[in-house]
Amino acid sequence: MQVQVARIGKPHGIRGEVTVLVLTDAPDSRFAAGAQFAVEPAKLGPLTVASSRWNKDILLLGFEGTTTRNEAELLRGATLFFDSDDDGDDDAWYEHELLDLEVRVGTEVVGKVAGLRTLPVQDLLIVEDNDGDEVLVPFVDEIVPEVNLEDGYVRLTPPDGLFSVNKDVEGKASESKEADGTGTEGAGQ
Repeated sequence: MQVQVARIGKPHGIRGEVTVLVLTDAPDSRFAAGAQFAVEPAKLGPLTVASSRWNKDILLLGFEGTTTRNEAELLRGATLFFDSDDDGDDDAWYEHELLDLEVRVGTEVVGKVAGLRTLPVQDLLIVEDNDGDEVLVPFVDEIVPEVNLEDGYVRLTPPDGLFSVNKDVEGKASESKEADGTGTEGAGQ
């Protein structure tokens, strides 16, 4: 299976390096010199890493055969993929595997997975609820005990209010503005 690990950004300097939007949790090992990637669009690849370094929080890559800023500019917007073997980790999923899965609480469908936000401390599932609102769900075993790719669903055991807390706050906020006269009606008159 091919997994997207990066998107190439703008050129950096005059020697063919490019900035990279990293989409993997192991960039130092994934982008080591000699690593080879399939590229989309395919006419630009495959690409082999010649150099890899960090400039503050931005990864800079140099590729074999890309030695000028003009050559690097041609790579802008390309996506890098690697072939993933099944590593046997049953508790790891890629975002593309989770997208559009039904989100269930018990047997009730409460929405669908709209994305995955990977953070240093814990990941968050981005769930679009049945009203079309976005709900961020901590992707931890206590709250997401089951991911069933075959049957197309994720089962949640959310804490009370997870799907209603923001709706309640917004409703109270707009009610209090109307009550104290700070609402938008009549503003500027």
